[in-house]
Order: sequence, then structure tokens, then C-alpha cells
Amino acid sequence: MGLFRLLFWIAVIFTAIWIWRRFISKPKSTRPREDSAAPMVRCAHCGVHIPKTQALNQEQQWYCSQAHLEQGPHTGDS
Repeated sequence: MGLFRLLFWIAVIFTAIWIWRRFISKPKSTRPREDSAAPMVRCAHCGVHIPKTQALNQEQQWYCSQAHLEQGPHTGDS
């Protein structure tokens, strides 16, 4: 009977710890969902996809950097 009581109290303590961690502890901070689904655009010069908020726009074309914006769209010549 003593072993049963010991196992019972161990189970109660582990359950209390689990409840404490699950419901009372501070929830982990996560990034907002908007960041993970940011709209992407393609650089007209190199073709790299970047978030629209970081891209540079000129004449309805998007660029990944100031250098590519100055060089203009890729013409296909090597």
C-alpha cells in the first residue's frame, strides 16, 4: 500500500508541474503572422525575390538594390 501512495503522489506532483508550465507560465513570444506572409517581388535586373517592403520601385519595375536600380532591367546580354 505504501508503494501505491508514493506513485500516486509522484503522479500528482508531475501533473501539477505540467499544468503550471502549460497554463500559468508566460507564453512564448512569436512573430506576427503578417511578417511570415509578406508579399514578394522579383528584381528586374537579377531575378532575386525580396519582400516588397524592402524593394526599390522605378517605372513599375522592382529592384533589390540601388546598384541594380541604376543598371536597369536585365536585357539578356551576357
